[in-house]
Amino acid sequence: MITKIKKIMFMKIDLAGLKKLAIGLVVLAAFITVANEAYYWFGDSSSYDELSEESLAENDCNVIGIELHGDLYTYLSPDNKDADGLPLVNEVASESIMGMINSAEEDENIKAILLEVDSYGGLPVAGEEVAKAMKNTTKPTVTMIRSAGTSAAYWAATGADIIFASRNSDVGGIGVTMSYVDNVTQNKNDGLTYNSLSTGKYKDYGDPNKPLTVEEKQLFQRDLNILHQNFIEAVAESRNLDIKTVAKLADGSTMLGAMALENGLIDRIGGIIEVNNYLKEQIGGEPEICW
Repeated sequence: MITKIKKIMFMKIDLAGLKKLAIGLVVLAAFITVANEAYYWFGDSSSYDELSEESLAENDCNVIGIELHGDLYTYLSPDNKDADGLPLVNEVASESIMGMINSAEEDENIKAILLEVDSYGGLPVAGEEVAKAMKNTTKPTVTMIRSAGTSAAYWAATGADIIFASRNSDVGGIGVTMSYVDNVTQNKNDGLTYNSLSTGKYKDYGDPNKPLTVEEKQLFQRDLNILHQNFIEAVAESRNLDIKTVAKLADGSTMLGAMALENGLIDRIGGIIEVNNYLKEQIGGEPEICW
């Protein structure tokens, strides 16, 4: 298994702002604090390049390859893109993936869709959106998990007709976290005072500059439990598994590909060679994949 340090990618949150805690479906809740800013552990990532319908036609391909690499969000902020529109950090947006799936659906030359996953998770809505888009297309869909397909990325992966993964892949991570670091003690030592100016009893709950009350923690836990149940139900439905079976697996931990196969989280052990052989059967010819 790869070491944990290879899973780490830090997303910066400005602690001076109001409560904007992104709920991430991730393997573990880990964090560090640097220069009064909190960094949340969401996983490894890579850049993402969107293909247009024109580029598909120009490359004369019959399978579209879509990369779900890095942290999965619903959209990417313009501030996180370079002059060419590419992410400055390793992130991918569900809206871009859905756009590519829609383009493939409308292109008669495209016979199948391959989703390559190498991600430790992201936002629950983003994972749900990709899974639904994969399910709604009429073309054969395949997910190939490489080093990791966990948490929200695994949710996205379950939308395919079939899931391949290496026996050494990290798979699963069916759990939810909203953990964070508060600055109350540090602010006190620095002589800083938090002044609450808001309407509504819970309007500023989750602000890291104030203590989290028991009631506020219960509100967070309520939402986490609902999201967790939604995740379990989605996996059970997509994988045709008994919901009680999935619930037993949904402790937030991950497993290697071979064990994931035994538990029904994936369909076959394999990589690009095995995927190509499967695609050849599905489309009745040699697969030409455009990435």
